[in-house]
Amino acid sequence: MEDNQGVTTTEHDSLTSALQAHMAKVLAQAGGWVGFDRFMALALYTPGLGYYANGLTKFGLLAASGSDFVTAPELSPAFGRLLAVQVREALDATATDEVWEFGAGSGALAAQLLGALGERVQRYTIVDLSGSLRARQQERLAAWGDRVRWVDQLPERMAGVVVGNEVLDAMPVQLLARHGQVWHERGVAAHADGWAWSDRPTDLRPPMDIDGTHDYLTEIHPQAEAFVHTLGARLERGAAFFIDYGFGEREYYHPERHMGTLVCHRAHRADDNPLTDVGLKDITAHVNFTGIGVAAQDSGWELLGYTTQAHFLINCGLAAVLDTLEPAQRSQAAKLVMEHEMGELFKVIGLVRGVPAWPACGFVQGDRTHRL
Repeated sequence: MEDNQGVTTTEHDSLTSALQAHMAKVLAQAGGWVGFDRFMALALYTPGLGYYANGLTKFGLLAASGSDFVTAPELSPAFGRLLAVQVREALDATATDEVWEFGAGSGALAAQLLGALGERVQRYTIVDLSGSLRARQQERLAAWGDRVRWVDQLPERMAGVVVGNEVLDAMPVQLLARHGQVWHERGVAAHADGWAWSDRPTDLRPPMDIDGTHDYLTEIHPQAEAFVHTLGARLERGAAFFIDYGFGEREYYHPERHMGTLVCHRAHRADDNPLTDVGLKDITAHVNFTGIGVAAQDSGWELLGYTTQAHFLINCGLAAVLDTLEPAQRSQAAKLVMEHEMGELFKVIGLVRGVPAWPACGFVQGDRTHRL
């Protein structure tokens, strides 16, 4: 029997069993308990078995295609054309000719940027941990030959413009749970039926106080912030643009957001239980953009701006692009900026290092830096 991804139940069972066995061994070696960040990393990135490392389809418009969710480049090629306007400006401002993309997914955004930027990009470097996704990217980007390369890790020194669409949200997070006014780190322990939540008292805290005495669950993002630090230490001259769903700190840690932001995606449906169907679905958390901004400033970046995806794309010339599209394509592209679709929840943060900041075109209207 096949599921809606064209994968047999036996294949799913085999994949799940192998990942389950590997994770059980890791937990046993760790004394029977791991923090959620470790669990999330295993579930998503275990070579050959984790969600982003196995061969299952992930990106697409509809569940019938076998996909689990859609990202902006799959929704409309207008996304890459508009982002290319900002990337071209940044290449000129930093006097560089290389684009670095992290977590390139299906390769759709890379194809859109390469097509729009032409010879302005002499080299396009993709950093992606997934071997299966890399194979798909290589097939999709074959037309650009050796202008595109793949690397497993960053060099000690680099220059150029960095882009990351929905990459920060996939970085493992730590979960903090407040019970009876005592903070705990939420981890995972082995259970007869798979996995179970297990909380331990901790000295870890959210980056700001949370009013009230009610029970509260939230995330902290040391891995994403460390990534920004590392990138800042190695990028000698260049800029970076990260697009993702998230909030500034005051909204992220609002007292009423007491259930956190952790969410899973499978077959275009969302759930909040990462302990089931491990390896068969995505696990993400919203981004604390204040934390990203602070980490950037601490490691020598300057902030170019922070705004919603809607404002960013409009600033980059959305209206003119829409005029060139057929009605059906225009309808899809409009979802990029609609408030109830991607326009408001998704944010864009721009950073620069090694050259003075400039009034970047994507942030000329609607900049929300004051809300970080």
